Amino acid sequence: MGKFLAGLIVLAAIIGGGAMYYLQVYAFYEPVKVSQDVVAPGTVQMRLTSLTSELPETILIDDFEGIDADSSPLRFRACFTTPHSIAMLSETFVAHDDAIPLFGPRWFGCFDAVSIGNDLAEGKAVAFLSETNIIYGIDRVIAVYDDGRAFAWHQINECGAVVFDGDPAPDGCPQPPERSN
Repeated sequence: MGKFLAGLIVLAAIIGGGAMYYLQVYAFYEPVKVSQDVVAPGTVQMRLTSLTSELPETILIDDFEGIDADSSPLRFRACFTTPHSIAMLSETFVAHDDAIPLFGPRWFGCFDAVSIGNDLAEGKAVAFLSETNIIYGIDRVIAVYDDGRAFAWHQINECGAVVFDGDPAPDGCPQPPERSN
């Protein structure tokens, strides 16, 4: 009887571990479509924040591939190309000095956070602020290469880092939304 119960416990642990792995790596992700004009449900626009107006402006893109999940605002990843040069983008849009690409699921092969992070550190790519507080405390960041390849992800901003730890919003941060219990 003891071997049977031990086997049952091991089987339950394997099934539970497999389910947890699937839920973390595959479940909840949905493909994202891009829209150049109007944002419809399930679509996004790739925009960068203007130096002059400080508002996000849509940029031209092609070959878009993206994923997102409702389970976390940090699960957004996108790969695309843009005809805009880094020189033009640098003169027109806000650079992002603290860009840290977050790991995505391995099956989303076009997004390699380690490679993008190394290329940003070595100056092979330049990061731009897409939109601040796209969701409260979360910024969208876009890294662009000389050859037009571009990658987008969400990362926690300085306001979100404080508020998500349970502290009040620091000066200069927008008021956080009310939490529902």
